Amino acid sequence: MQSTLNIQNLKCGGCANTIITRLNQLEGIDAVTVDNDTDSVSFSYQNESDIENASALLSKLGYPIEGDVNTLGKKAKSFVSCAVGRLNN
Repeated sequence: MQSTLNIQNLKCGGCANTIITRLNQLEGIDAVTVDNDTDSVSFSYQNESDIENASALLSKLGYPIEGDVNTLGKKAKSFVSCAVGRLNN
């Protein structure tokens, strides 16, 4: 099955690289793509719980799902995730 989530704090290719790398590490998630123009993440999943796991990881990385609380802490985490993604790119 396929899902697309709209996320917050997505800035650049560094962000996208971190998101793709980390989501691909989750069991049941694959074919991850990030669209910086629409602030969205798409992926294939096996079970509904995989979407919940992906959402939780995105929030932990600083990219909460659109409509979720976007605290200053999450915004700061997104800058760190972005920097890590740039370094690993």
